[in-house]
Amino acid sequence: MNFPKIMGIASGIAMSSTMALAWSISGVVQSNMGQPLPGVEINSFNYAGITATTTDGGTFTIGNDGPIAIAAVKASNMAIHMEGNTLTIYNADARDLKVSVISALGKVLKESSVSHVQGIVSLDMGNLAKGAKFIRVSADSQNSTFMVTDKGVKSLKKEGDPLPFLQFSKDGYKTVTYQAKAEVETDVVIQMEAGSNPPASSSTVKPPESSSVVASSSSEVKSSSSAGNDGPVAVDCSGKTAKVGDKQNMSVTVDGKQRTFIMHIPSAYKGDKPVPLVIDYHPIGGSGNGEFGSSPYKAKTDPEGVITLYPDGTSKPGGMGNGWNVGPCCSNDDDVKFSYAMIDKLKEIACIDPQRIYATGFSMGGGMSNHVACMMSDVFAAVAPAAMDLNKTNSAQCKMSRPISVINFRGTNDPVCKYQGGDSGFNDGLNFLGAEGTFKFWAEKNECQGSPSKNSNGCDEYSNCKDGTKVVLCTKQGGGHDYGDASIGWPFLKQFTLPASFVK
Repeated sequence: MNFPKIMGIASGIAMSSTMALAWSISGVVQSNMGQPLPGVEINSFNYAGITATTTDGGTFTIGNDGPIAIAAVKASNMAIHMEGNTLTIYNADARDLKVSVISALGKVLKESSVSHVQGIVSLDMGNLAKGAKFIRVSADSQNSTFMVTDKGVKSLKKEGDPLPFLQFSKDGYKTVTYQAKAEVETDVVIQMEAGSNPPASSSTVKPPESSSVVASSSSEVKSSSSAGNDGPVAVDCSGKTAKVGDKQNMSVTVDGKQRTFIMHIPSAYKGDKPVPLVIDYHPIGGSGNGEFGSSPYKAKTDPEGVITLYPDGTSKPGGMGNGWNVGPCCSNDDDVKFSYAMIDKLKEIACIDPQRIYATGFSMGGGMSNHVACMMSDVFAAVAPAAMDLNKTNSAQCKMSRPISVINFRGTNDPVCKYQGGDSGFNDGLNFLGAEGTFKFWAEKNECQGSPSKNSNGCDEYSNCKDGTKVVLCTKQGGGHDYGDASIGWPFLKQFTLPASFVK
């Protein structure tokens, strides 16, 4: 057995809890008359940068392979390795361990069970290993699935992580969505009806580069000092009970309902001085656990001891899965109140700096982080949304307490939230301002003067805004439905602090 290859997992265990999760869906797209449809574009709402196009015969395969790695199984540090016919499980610690070998068609080829295991377990899979594509390991009822390839073992979906939510679109046909039911699916049949989606709104705002913004004072906006000018707020760190921990399940009660979120406290947090807090909102059909594993921000904030939260959205009957109440489509719960409750909880148990609380998010999570900039500028110092803009519903309700700095990340070829804005195309009541429309909206709200210019990162920036705030749009030419660039987003966020006069 090749131990040098295996010993590299010592640091890879932590990596596997955050790596992109793999899944695979294949099938055919047909018209409602049964004819195969070539050239159908397929995208994912809740996994960034995943695209595919149907073949001339209408068939498709779409998936997220994730990095080749030896993957964690249990919540602690279990890992597996396949070499020849031998499956080896390292760092096993379970009362009951069951291993199932599964074919590509989902047939269980072999099962082995072991009781009271600790350490290393080796199982001879015999000739079945050659035809086996997937291995499911259940350790005390905690399930993980793996794909066996000629290059090693790939981690598939862990229990509790989100399944992909897909969009199928083609000119001349109505857009269709599909929620995956398992991490590996074959022979999926998608039917598309001839017709057209609702047209994009004709009121989309033109690029702001062509004009300057000189906004009149808003009666809603309370005057406040520029970042930190009215002095820092003293924070007493004594008596705080929060401890370092990778993924800690938390909950708060909002309107009589338990709302859940993940709290992540990195090892750099010492509890002796206040640190920033970042709330990271997941996409439609996602979860806090999925956002924890996919967001690029944690890699930037962990070395600085920043605490991050990953809340779980909720769904409504007939909706598109767990999402946020940013419009008529996706949730009936008060997510602004939920966000306030999470922040209040963290102030009680952890030493966070109330002047350095930030929001980010991807896809509908980007829509939510845009939304809290409107509704919660009294607690958030700045926000960094990605892959979704404000829509006419929540922008019309925008009630800012003060100017707030915003950096939006958008791709010009985003097929899910179109750069130019307009109707979402899903009959969900969402009609977006567009990337440039949202950029101009925030410039007006923050009373920015003059025209935007390119900053050092190549992004468009209004820098002459009220109370020292900034409004930035980072556009990726040809970019799709992707997470923003955290190496730009985090330095932007942390330069801003909430004025002390707003700290409760």
